[in-house]
Amino acid sequence: MSSDLRSQENAITSVYVYAYKRIVLLRSNPDSTSYQQLVYKKSHNMELAHSLLLNEEALKRIPESKRPVFVFEWLRFLDKVLAASQKSDIKGSQKRLVQQLTAQITESPGPPTRKLLAKCLASIFSVGDTFDLFETINKCNDIIKSKDDSPSYLPSRLAAIACLGAMYERLGRMTGRSYEDTVQILIKSLKNAESQGRFEIMQTMEKLVSGLGSAGSNTHKDIYKACRQAMTDRSMAVRQAAAKCMDELVNEAPFMSTTELETVASICFRALEGSNYDARCTIAKLLGNLMAAAQSPKQPYSKTKPARLEDVLNILASGFLKGTLGGFLKTSSAGEMIKGTNPVNREIRVGITHAYVELIKCMGGLWLERNICVFLTHVLELVASPRATPSHVDAVYARKCVQFIMRSVIGGMLGEKAQIAAAKEICQVIIKQMNTVGEASVEAADGKGQSQDLTASQHVIVCALHELGCLVLRLGTSASPLVAEPASGIIEPVVSVLIHPSHAARLSASWCLASIAVALPSQLTPLLDRCVERMDKLRSSPEAVAGYSSALAALLGGVYQCPLGIPHSKGKQIFSIAEELLRTASQNSRLSLQRTQSGWLLLGALMTLGSSVIKNHLPRMLLLWRNAFPRSVRELESEKVRGEAFTWQVTLEGRAGALGAMYSFLLNCRDLVTEDVIRRMLAPLECALVMMSQLASVIKMYGAQLKASTATIRLRLYDVLSLLPPESFDGLYPNLLRELVAEFTLTDNPANTTTSQLRFMCHVDDSVILGSWLQETDHKAIEDQMEPNRKVDKEVLQPNSASGSGTLEHDSQSLYLRCPPTEPVPGPLPLGVAVIDSSVKLYGVIFPHVAHKHRFQMLQHFNECIRQAKGPRQQAVQMNIFTAVLCALKSLAELKSSPGPDDVKKAAFSLIMDAMSSSNPILRCAAGEALGRMAQVVGDTKFIAEMAQHSFDKLKSARDVVSRTGHSLALGCLHRYVGGMGSNQHLNTSVSILLALAQDYNSPVVQVWAIHALALIADSGGPMFRSYVEPTLSLVLQLLLSVPPAIVDVHQCLGKCLSALITSIGPELQGKSSAVSTARLYCQVCCAVMQAHPDSLVQAEAIACLQQLHMFAPRHLNLSSLVPHLCENLSSSHLLLRRAAVSCLRQLATREACDISDLSLSIVGNGKEGKSNSHMAET
Repeated sequence: MSSDLRSQENAITSVYVYAYKRIVLLRSNPDSTSYQQLVYKKSHNMELAHSLLLNEEALKRIPESKRPVFVFEWLRFLDKVLAASQKSDIKGSQKRLVQQLTAQITESPGPPTRKLLAKCLASIFSVGDTFDLFETINKCNDIIKSKDDSPSYLPSRLAAIACLGAMYERLGRMTGRSYEDTVQILIKSLKNAESQGRFEIMQTMEKLVSGLGSAGSNTHKDIYKACRQAMTDRSMAVRQAAAKCMDELVNEAPFMSTTELETVASICFRALEGSNYDARCTIAKLLGNLMAAAQSPKQPYSKTKPARLEDVLNILASGFLKGTLGGFLKTSSAGEMIKGTNPVNREIRVGITHAYVELIKCMGGLWLERNICVFLTHVLELVASPRATPSHVDAVYARKCVQFIMRSVIGGMLGEKAQIAAAKEICQVIIKQMNTVGEASVEAADGKGQSQDLTASQHVIVCALHELGCLVLRLGTSASPLVAEPASGIIEPVVSVLIHPSHAARLSASWCLASIAVALPSQLTPLLDRCVERMDKLRSSPEAVAGYSSALAALLGGVYQCPLGIPHSKGKQIFSIAEELLRTASQNSRLSLQRTQSGWLLLGALMTLGSSVIKNHLPRMLLLWRNAFPRSVRELESEKVRGEAFTWQVTLEGRAGALGAMYSFLLNCRDLVTEDVIRRMLAPLECALVMMSQLASVIKMYGAQLKASTATIRLRLYDVLSLLPPESFDGLYPNLLRELVAEFTLTDNPANTTTSQLRFMCHVDDSVILGSWLQETDHKAIEDQMEPNRKVDKEVLQPNSASGSGTLEHDSQSLYLRCPPTEPVPGPLPLGVAVIDSSVKLYGVIFPHVAHKHRFQMLQHFNECIRQAKGPRQQAVQMNIFTAVLCALKSLAELKSSPGPDDVKKAAFSLIMDAMSSSNPILRCAAGEALGRMAQVVGDTKFIAEMAQHSFDKLKSARDVVSRTGHSLALGCLHRYVGGMGSNQHLNTSVSILLALAQDYNSPVVQVWAIHALALIADSGGPMFRSYVEPTLSLVLQLLLSVPPAIVDVHQCLGKCLSALITSIGPELQGKSSAVSTARLYCQVCCAVMQAHPDSLVQAEAIACLQQLHMFAPRHLNLSSLVPHLCENLSSSHLLLRRAAVSCLRQLATREACDISDLSLSIVGNGKEGKSNSHMAET
């Protein structure tokens, strides 16, 4: 260990004495080896008052670079001791303590240190005397007022602001009228402050309002004016802090929810524009609290009445539908809003969606029970408005928002009895809408009706059925009262929707019926019989044929979730119905399309019953598949000159349906897929492939209405081939590859459609630099639609993303396909995206089986396609190509196959290097992943060395952010896939470069990528990395103590890096050497900093690191403080934090069962078990 670390350890060991008694008071574990317990094991005989003081002599002996750690640890110790101290304990040292703490304000403390410093200063005046309080406040005010604008003075100013906030929050009215000067000083400073200063000032104002309560009312309007400006600040952290301050004002200042109600709401709408996830959640919380307070203000003005519920809901509706306020109080309902076609900014709509949920949470579950009818009517009117649904994509997004509101509050806040009542209310909405549809259909027949009524009704019905299905699934067998009485039950209203004119409504009703059958398995067979009977009676109605067949398909798809299944004869019965539909399809042109689609849909659903049911029908199925396609190329050619547009549409839908049934067969009946069956299936598949190449001329001849049907055929064919052994159809490779490459390079597609698979092809660990951890939140259902707007380093990641736009009507086949347990509602993406997704997956499957010559040609073609495309189209093409290449490299790695000769390697390397310099972060990330995969499959040391050297050279010479980030990740990915790369020299160079880049304070983006790459190297370096642990760990601690908390990405990456370092040290953490003790101390300090961070993901990383420390050095972890912290996080509103807490508690309970049991009982005994929380059920 270096001499400076030894001197630090010696200095630390020579200080404070009384900690052991204090830690006992705090119920600490005597075996714990936290900082203080390490240094207090020596037997000294001093007074407590002296032990609290900073040992300044020891501090002077420590090198300057190590002093921040020493001071931070002293503050941690002081904070713990003060929490358990009496006034008499600190009386003798209070004056000196205050002097030492105020002296630290001007020592440029980092963010975590100033936070602890502020807390300790407030605690001293709270526990002890307040003689020096006003002097301390004045000192802080003077520091803030200083004219010194140099960067070196900034940390002192920020520390003074933080100290004021902590004192006003903790001491409240004890501070007298000093707050008046402080508020004016802060507001004046706000004008010229940079983002960190604005953030701290807003935080301090929030604490001031909270601590003083109504006593500070004479400053509330000034603070409010300052917050109004900050709510639209370009820094998201400042917006968040301003929103929190305004939230406190809502609680304390009556004018916020009365005379300023409209103004504050309007400010919130503007603040939501361009907001990120955290800002949206905070602003939504403010908006929800504001609307709740408006209905019951604390001190209502004599001339101002509380706002009506209707008015409050219409304010939110105005934001949801128009994005602004204007004339909303003059309308009586959301449905009467002024109509328009301009879509609302997505950030605003998603933010208002969060606000609705926050409002209902503020009002409470009992309020919701009493007002369920009003609530349902209002939120469903939102989606009925033409303003919410100007296009199909907007309609899907609006429905997702309304579904999220209902699911969050009805599913999350109501008890079983109230949920049953809510289900009945939803049924009343459905009945009312179906009556409207009936009237509209009659009027339409008379030439008086409008299609707008039907459009509005379908969106309302889809949302209502979604919530009804989710409710029934959640209730399970407890939902039996909802079907007990046929007259007042839920089945009849749902079944009635099966003849709705809208395809989306029919599919939603089908899924809802299946949900009822899964929740109440006794209803499955009766529902099947009922649908068969109704379908037979209404066989002359196109809507009835389509609706009841989709219901049957959904019910069949749910059989696997019902333990008792269905009678064996049902399979035979439905197979006969499907055959009959296909046989009679050509007899009536009005029903041809529906019968064809329905017949194949039923056959596909029937496959989900498994081999035992399908075995006897397989010969007939093979015949049906063969007859669905022409038997020769000549027959295919003769087809082109016959028929018209409608005939072609029926034909193409039939063939797409046949391929869909094949896919379901291959998916669900694997033991029936013999070589003979594959051979017989290949004939129609080959024909389908030939037909695909000729469909362009058919579309040109008969019109663009055939495009969707041809795209469905391509999708189904790619899906089927991906389930067959690649060698079984190698004869189709030339034509197939031509089609696949044309598909994802957008050769015949004018739209810039991009695959949804790229982020899944990137390594899961890279989510920290792409922000895709948002997928792991409770708000994924609505935050997904923000993907096209989401930026990293001011660059939009996937501007053409279809993320979040999945819905049932995009693919009827999803009715019977199995869903992941986490997503019980199927949501297939739009057809254009689904085809590209399927094509890149199939390309990856067959690439390892393609000749080297063709691999080289394709890679060259990819380079050419990217060069020829310009602007946004180039980015779309590049994303699709990289997804396909990553799929191919992944398949090569799985098969342990080589990419081919040098020309193939060079072509691939050229393709990757072009993307490495892309301005789009997701492409750079994909390029890094591709380079790592390339190194993995090449396995040539010389080639890997050349790739690494190329990145070294770039990083040494490049000064631009793009090159630095891309090549940093490249080094990390090379190490991830080939370990230490077989050379200590490469490891040394990589770590040295990345350690330097990680200290580039002028570019947080470069820091993020460099730290992430360091974490990858630490994770994969094994014993070779051990010598680099000390400098890397020192850097991690240094950055955690200095980087502002608003730069969350850096802190998240530091957490990942610390986790990798703990793994690298491993069981050595139990050692007693000074080097190990210092490393262990640094790890504990890092965890403490991250635990106190405001961001939930950073806190989750802290818990994960503590969990690892417990794995390797359980004796050195303080369970008495950790377990309450974990229990508190079990009810967090953040999913990742709850998961981290559960995972850690599980490990602790496995190894320390007795201790955890005792601690848990003591927590419950102290009343800390907390309130029941709906989030816990979702963890």
